[in-house]
Amino acid sequence: MSRNVGSVDRIIRVVVGLLLIAYAIPIGFSQTGWNWVGWIGVVPLLTAVFGYCPAYSLFGMSTCPQQS
Repeated sequence: MSRNVGSVDRIIRVVVGLLLIAYAIPIGFSQTGWNWVGWIGVVPLLTAVFGYCPAYSLFGMSTCPQQS
């Protein structure tokens, strides 16, 4: 499993993942019934941590610079 997620892509994934998870955590009266959608934020967070995105592999994409 080689890395296919570059550093800028990883930062974006961490920010999006944390924002989604923050949406999932009910604070006060912010229960909308759709808060469960926020837990999808775990996916971009994990892909950022491991530096590997299965969807990128499926489509043959990579944002990681080539290593020589």
